[in-house]
Amino acid sequence: MKKRLLLIGGGHAHMVTLANIHNIVAKGFAVTVIQPSEYHYYSGMGPGMLGGTYQPEEIRFATRRQVEAKGGSFILGKAYRIDPHKRLVILAETEEEIPFDVLSCNAGSYVPRNTMSGDFPNVFTPKPIETLLLAKKKILDLAEAGRITIAVIGSGPSAIEIAGNIHQLCRRRGIIMPVIQLFGGRNFMSGRPPRVRQLVRKVLLGKGIEILEVGHVQRIDNDRVCLENGKEYRADIIFAAVGVKPSQIFARSGLPIGPDGGLQVNEYLQSIRYSYIFGGGDCIHFAEQPLDKVGVYAVRQNPVLYHNLLACLEGRPLEKFSPGGRYLLIYNLGDGDGVLGKWSFAFAGQLAFSIKDWIDRRFIKTFISN
Repeated sequence: MKKRLLLIGGGHAHMVTLANIHNIVAKGFAVTVIQPSEYHYYSGMGPGMLGGTYQPEEIRFATRRQVEAKGGSFILGKAYRIDPHKRLVILAETEEEIPFDVLSCNAGSYVPRNTMSGDFPNVFTPKPIETLLLAKKKILDLAEAGRITIAVIGSGPSAIEIAGNIHQLCRRRGIIMPVIQLFGGRNFMSGRPPRVRQLVRKVLLGKGIEILEVGHVQRIDNDRVCLENGKEYRADIIFAAVGVKPSQIFARSGLPIGPDGGLQVNEYLQSIRYSYIFGGGDCIHFAEQPLDKVGVYAVRQNPVLYHNLLACLEGRPLEKFSPGGRYLLIYNLGDGDGVLGKWSFAFAGQLAFSIKDWIDRRFIKTFISN
């Protein structure tokens, strides 16, 4: 029987492996990909889709079509649990069992909803990316009746890009500009270089976006943002962009996990307990050096993960993954405005956005053409 490589998710860390499925199959191995959608959206361009810079088809990969065209098998479903001893992945709802010899997890991340007291139709999260399409429609529908208030909770890349692109969406559509309030905790964009923080603040304030640093959000209650200090703010639409946590599949499966719940992997991107389980992207905890939840690390993991999956199938030595140096900070703040920074160097304006746009489009083109 052929050895079976099973991939959970077709995200950023699996791009090189997906592009080389035909090579893996040619070596006599079977490849199967599990994903809850036939498409994988590129998160770096999600806020731009909200703002109208990109259409949905411009920022997504046709994972199913690519996998099947290269001789692999595609399963439309969500991986719920892993049985590492029987080497099975159990699907949600159907409880179907998918066998594997080597498993790679790029199961992604989710936005915690612990501050939300329920499921509300006007509260949105940046993930899954398709949610931004629903949010876009809701903004346009509500704004037709008059001026609305939109709250964006968070001060990381996702939050600032969503706030800026809401402004672009409404400006382009010629509708009454909403009141846009960005709840940045107590220290807006903490952890970023001072110059980058200064430039982002200047761009957003220039659009009339209000940046609130009056305390952390304790609870979201339908149309209310409730802060830890007791203050409440009303909003017609709320975006909870409060950061992400790794998929819960690993904790559910009893696999070794890090403090954030991510699959704990060693320098080979390999589970610290099960040598035939690997992972990359937001869903892992890199034991050697905790990594930020940013796409650049998933992209850097690509070639190593592909090499090690094939090496594990063939019984060859594995390669070590090195996270590399500091990465480029670059943001799309809507209306053709961007901010770019690295080390002590930073600038804002149309050139910064154009560089980000070029990088993102090149990334999409590279893997769509494969």
